[in-house]
Amino acid sequence: MEARNLRVSDAEREHVGELLQKAVGQGMLSLGEFTERMDTALAAKTRGELNVVLADLPGITLISDYEPPAYPASAGQSGYQYPAPGYQQPPVHQQVQYPQPQPQPQPYAGQSGPPAAGAYGAANAAIIRGRMSTVTRNGAWIVPPAVVIDTRMSSVTVDFTRAVMQTQIVHVSINDYASSISLIVPEEATVDMNDVEAIGGSASNKVRSGPQMGPLHVVVHGKVRFGSVTAKHPFGTTFRKFLGS
Repeated sequence: MEARNLRVSDAEREHVGELLQKAVGQGMLSLGEFTERMDTALAAKTRGELNVVLADLPGITLISDYEPPAYPASAGQSGYQYPAPGYQQPPVHQQVQYPQPQPQPQPYAGQSGPPAAGAYGAANAAIIRGRMSTVTRNGAWIVPPAVVIDTRMSSVTVDFTRAVMQTQIVHVSINDYASSISLIVPEEATVDMNDVEAIGGSASNKVRSGPQMGPLHVVVHGKVRFGSVTAKHPFGTTFRKFLGS
């Protein structure tokens, strides 16, 4: 089977997204073209379809559509022959293959530390995923010690004001491309956003950052690329404070 007909994984699609962002940074694509090509990349099923969005970008490529050269057919045969007639196989040095260690699942480390590393953060984390979508968590939803936000070009609202908390400290891990993320916390809550890395985007904390003193302390970390993350109180909180209610 040719390489361009092989199926692609989410990791390959996300890698193409990073290459397209690189092209935007170099001035080769406009934001409109970036959005259109990201739509195509996220819908791609094969490597050939995925390569289409990179074909006209010089110096940026994912997988080449390489086809092996044809050798002359011998008498009575047609098509390609591998190896070519008269080809001498070079000597191969044997190497001992050792089994690779398998990663072990890490339990959540406790309230004071960040969630254990894994495919999506802590093993007991609440996973919030979105691809060009609107995602909302609100009401009396159960919040575990860790929340992972894995989004692409989405609008995300995570409302903790009426949520059922399992721990006083909640770790929020963000891996985002071009999304708008809002974290809404109760008036007495505190939020730490010192470990958020914004690349071509913004991270804004509109609530108290500490010290930890209320019933909820949210620790946010991760990367926001060409997007935004904002921690804030519910709408009207400042007005109610002004009225003394």
